[in-house]
Amino acid sequence: MTVKNITTMSGFLLMGFSDNRELQILHALLFLVTYLFGSAGNFIIITITTLDPQLQSPMYYFLKHLSILDLSSLSVTVPQYVDSSLAGSGYISYGQCMLQIFFFAAFAWGEVAILTVMSYDRYVAICLPLHYEVIMSPRKCKWAVTSVWLSSVITGTLYIAPIFSIRFCRAKIIHQLFCDVPQLLKLSCSNDHLVVIGMVGFMTAVAFACFVGIVISYVHIFSTVLRMPSAESRSKVFSTCLPHLFVVSLFISTGSCAYLNPTSDSPTALEFLFSIFYTVLPPTLNPVIYSLRNETIKSVVRKLLLSSKFTVRIICPVATD
Repeated sequence: MTVKNITTMSGFLLMGFSDNRELQILHALLFLVTYLFGSAGNFIIITITTLDPQLQSPMYYFLKHLSILDLSSLSVTVPQYVDSSLAGSGYISYGQCMLQIFFFAAFAWGEVAILTVMSYDRYVAICLPLHYEVIMSPRKCKWAVTSVWLSSVITGTLYIAPIFSIRFCRAKIIHQLFCDVPQLLKLSCSNDHLVVIGMVGFMTAVAFACFVGIVISYVHIFSTVLRMPSAESRSKVFSTCLPHLFVVSLFISTGSCAYLNPTSDSPTALEFLFSIFYTVLPPTLNPVIYSLRNETIKSVVRKLLLSSKFTVRIICPVATD
């Protein structure tokens, strides 16, 4: 396909991480395994926090919605990349690209918002335990989650609206695993993208403000935990909070760097690495952090597994004759 044809076609070409066919297949398989692993972990958390009465506290209520956002975020970017890499075409239509941008922006903001709410929930639970039931009442928790989803839709709409006015005059090749806004801005030939840049800057500032709020919450949590007499209690809180804070920091810092730094004509390995850090790793690692390091969730999973084995034995008994 000539550069002229690429420029005039309606869609875009996702080049991914390599032009080599063997490497494209290898990358697609690795991303497929990561997607299946992350999807399974998030689906398990969604299921057990919905069905098990032991996991109906505000913390697990927020965790369920974080898993829904993580599963949705992974499903927006990775399957399309795996499919185009295995097919060898890399083509994505204009409509699919716009939908990717809308849903990725919406779910990414939703993750930032729900993580902020979760950090406040942990702050109230550890630093203000006597007021926890009043501050984090079921009604307020539902309002908080409703606000998260509503703000996600608004963010996605505000984010995608100015992109429709952008005209593209360069070869429509995106050196990324999905339709990323910085790559699209590089292909534009008008000053209309200044509105998009302003929107990106505004959303980055809001995300940074949320991150500051998360850090402040954890500073209060850690200062309270350090005064606890029990070493076991301190270890339990630190083992969960520190990985959570690490993933949040990784998600916001790499995403901000990718969106604020100007993209180069020749993409670097660091740009690709950043895209993995804020698109694939957080939704995949969150289930690990909140399940493998949470004794309550592990006990519920073990109970479900044992009960399913018991049910199988009753339904399909071993013949004794």
